[in-house]
Amino acid sequence: MKTILSISALLASVAFLLMGHGLLLTLLPLRGVAEGFSSGQLGGLGAFYFLGFAFGTVVGPHAIGRVGHIRTFAAMVALVCLAVLAQSLLTVPVFWWLTRAMTGLALAALYIVIESWLNAAATNENRGMVFSIYTVINLGVITIGQLLTSTADIEGFTLFAVATMLLVASTIPVSLSQSQAPAPARAVKLRLGYLFRLSPVAVFGAVAIGAANGAFWTLGPVFAQSETGDVTLVAIFMSVTVLAGAIGQLPLGWLSDHTDRRKVILLASMGAAVAAAGHVLAARYWQVGILPCAAVFGLFALPLYALCAAHLNDNVEDDGFIEASSGLLLLYAGGAVAGPLIASAAMSRFGADVLFLFISTMHLTLVVFAAIRICWRKPVAKDDKVAFADTLVSASTVANIEHRTEVTE
Repeated sequence: MKTILSISALLASVAFLLMGHGLLLTLLPLRGVAEGFSSGQLGGLGAFYFLGFAFGTVVGPHAIGRVGHIRTFAAMVALVCLAVLAQSLLTVPVFWWLTRAMTGLALAALYIVIESWLNAAATNENRGMVFSIYTVINLGVITIGQLLTSTADIEGFTLFAVATMLLVASTIPVSLSQSQAPAPARAVKLRLGYLFRLSPVAVFGAVAIGAANGAFWTLGPVFAQSETGDVTLVAIFMSVTVLAGAIGQLPLGWLSDHTDRRKVILLASMGAAVAAAGHVLAARYWQVGILPCAAVFGLFALPLYALCAAHLNDNVEDDGFIEASSGLLLLYAGGAVAGPLIASAAMSRFGADVLFLFISTMHLTLVVFAAIRICWRKPVAKDDKVAFADTLVSASTVANIEHRTEVTE
């Protein structure tokens, strides 16, 4: 309880920040549709966001080392606010791409500030609990933010203003907090080839899940809008997915602690693939059915990244967790850059429901790869596993990444 109280101001800032971010996740694609953006142009929003996010994982730690956590937090929130207000004034696709890249860079730095602060405040005994609370807050407030989309006209300025106010409000608790900000983390090098040799399923999974999730976050609202024509249902569709993902974290994590994690990754990927395909059938024959499909999809798809992180951590040395989480995050971001571009191109040619065929295909490729690896290599011994709850820490962005990365051992 003492630890939670010491980071309560930080968690309050997280709530405001991610509520505003959640609102933007649904608002921007819907506003883009209203402005006549093509599927390819909408896909560019997600691709540039994750491209900026990848750069932010490098820029963020250097900013923290130069001016500290609190000033970096305030500066990055200001950058996001500038991007949001600029988007409300000029609705041009290329301009929105650039501002989404700015947002991605800033959000990556903000996640590093938040999660390194949480990591420093927690102890080995309560770290899993602290990050579990953080994860629940993260997914919960994003859901609330998405539901806010239905409270005003998406073609007006109001929702942009609300998002900006929430973002600005996030700077108040951390700025007034008396808690001591942590020192910057040590720098690490990234050896992506080495990580692949340690855990091919985790590395391949990060890329495939990044492509699927990047496409979903960017184009999921467009799919729901195309099928329902109702902004409120779009917000509910996205929120159901996120809430189901929050519910799925712990049971799938617990199961993976007690069996071969690769089998749980395979099971979850199969469930996500089937649910994604179900969206296509529901859209054609029973539109209301996209909501239960969204719940099943979120339940299986959203915990997958943390499952891959847990599997990778089972195979690294005790001093390799930061390198592992950093490398996996960059691989996820790489997949998330490509996913929206490929999916949007397919949607332009074949229609909105092909989005979930693409997502289903990404998950099925992971199913096949995991099945091959299960047959090829023995599972990690139970005594060598890292608890899934503790892996919520290493599934984050906490790292100080050197500019020069090594892709081989």
